[in-house]
Amino acid sequence: MSKIRVLIVDDSAVVRQVLTAKLSADLAIEVIGVASDPVFALDKMNKDWPDVLVLDVEMPRMDGITFLKKIMAEHPTPVVICSTLTDKGAETTMQALAAGAVSIVTKPRIGLKHFLEDASDNLVATVKAAARANLRRPNVNSCPLPVAPKLTADAVLSATGGHAMAQTTEAVVAIGTSTGGTQALEAVLTKLPRVSPGIVIVQHMPEKFTEAFANRLNSICQIDVREAQSGDRVVPGLVLIAPGGRHMLLKRSGAQYYVDVVDGPLVNRHRPSVDVLFRSAAKCAGSNALGIIMTGMGDDGARGLKEMRDAGAHTIAQDEASCVVYGMPKEAVKLDAACRIMPLGDIPHAIMAVGFNR
Repeated sequence: MSKIRVLIVDDSAVVRQVLTAKLSADLAIEVIGVASDPVFALDKMNKDWPDVLVLDVEMPRMDGITFLKKIMAEHPTPVVICSTLTDKGAETTMQALAAGAVSIVTKPRIGLKHFLEDASDNLVATVKAAARANLRRPNVNSCPLPVAPKLTADAVLSATGGHAMAQTTEAVVAIGTSTGGTQALEAVLTKLPRVSPGIVIVQHMPEKFTEAFANRLNSICQIDVREAQSGDRVVPGLVLIAPGGRHMLLKRSGAQYYVDVVDGPLVNRHRPSVDVLFRSAAKCAGSNALGIIMTGMGDDGARGLKEMRDAGAHTIAQDEASCVVYGMPKEAVKLDAACRIMPLGDIPHAIMAVGFNR
């Protein structure tokens, strides 16, 4: 089997050295070169094109976003973003993911070498997943809905009727995703109208990045999107995204659903974990829930989705053709956890159907 050929582009010599050593230690990966900026990288790539690009997004001469857009337009290639754990780094990384990058590897400003060594297993797994990524654009038939002025929370609640949350049949949608999920979630959420079922989401993403991601989605969606905090109500027209570095559970008080954001150990190598969200949804929502597992590497969420189905929830797995990485949905299908398998473009309709056909 041929090795995964990787090019590293970063203006830090320490980062280039550590990334090269860690990736080269895996027998399935070959680092074919390094570059200190995109101009040098382009010269190397024109001579020997890599299978995967590990790219810093804040560099001299040509910024990483401009470089990424150029690559995706001319020769689409799996790109793993290497970004700092800062607010600025998070915002820039959101632009990179929107431009087609597959995943994120984070780096702090201090203690860099030690941090990268501790994170080497995740780095290797991320590069391997990127090498298998399906970079074809999802076949989504409809255009995003125009973004109207946002409703206040009170307006959203009143728009759905004062009795809605008094009923125990209120629908709640739980979504789990990982690699490729930022683009997939954008494709789904931008198709939903202003008043849709309450949605809770786990997207594997580091701390700081989830807030920037939620803010970006909120700016382009009709529905409200925000990073979750403990005690937030799950109500129609609102999407709550689990904060990076913490688990999110769905809970219920009488007829009302809310979320609890907690610390805890890594589950399936992740925090937040999709399994944690799905298992809590199975326990407190049962047949009132819709569970959706989408693109991502690994198996997080597969067992939780099976628990949701066993509890009477309707469950969906994204199909292989529309996934960037067909890992998590594949494992769910193996467990017979999905009632239906469908392309990404059909998921918005399925969400609205569960909300209004109860």
